[in-house]
Amino acid sequence: MPISQIAVGRREEATHPDALKAAAAEFFSTLIFVFAGQGSGMAFNKLTSDGATTPAGLVAAALAHGFALFVAVSVGANISGGHVNPAVTFGAFIGGNITLLRGLLYWIAQLLGSTVACLLLQFATGGLATGTFALSSGVGVWNAVVLEIVLTFGLVYTVYATAIDPKKGSLGTIAPIAIGFIVGANILVGGAFDGASMNPAISFGPALVSWDWTNHWVYWVGPLIGAGIAGVVYELLFISHTHEPVPSSDF
Repeated sequence: MPISQIAVGRREEATHPDALKAAAAEFFSTLIFVFAGQGSGMAFNKLTSDGATTPAGLVAAALAHGFALFVAVSVGANISGGHVNPAVTFGAFIGGNITLLRGLLYWIAQLLGSTVACLLLQFATGGLATGTFALSSGVGVWNAVVLEIVLTFGLVYTVYATAIDPKKGSLGTIAPIAIGFIVGANILVGGAFDGASMNPAISFGPALVSWDWTNHWVYWVGPLIGAGIAGVVYELLFISHTHEPVPSSDF
């Protein structure tokens, strides 16, 4: 069972050079991802004078996030595993593939990376507002929670299949692009309804910088539940449980 593989980790791990390097990699990867993703939305708003979202704008957002995540995961993969997302880290933890202490380091780095990216965007664009995630008209909070659960399940299931599964073989080489593709596809599905976050970090930075926390909890609860389910399902069904918990950056 995945629960039997969950490990807190040793106290020394929080200050170990490898763990700190991994956290730094998560910071920079998340900064790259959020800067490109948020920046594309801010550019669209400038070009349309804050006009209504159009199908072309949704496609542009999906492409920008998909491409940026492909790069962000790629540049962090060999150092931290390229999580770039607290939900991915949580899913890996639930499956026993990262310790609690290292996971918390990743979370801190990811949230800081998102916040710094939004501050840089706000400064570089002359004070333009970063776009916070919000529910569309007619979409209730529980509709959005379920949507985020399903979207994030798909993302973390893809991460497990292409990056974590020890049987992945050569499939691991395409993990970053597969992860970018599923995020882009999911934005095409959910972007018109709740923004399709799938990532608490990419929601946190804009909310903090804009100080707009309306329904922000949705973008934590949904992704974390979806990620946890994906971790448990993939571990139970497809991964041999003879392996030991992975306390380092094997993913």
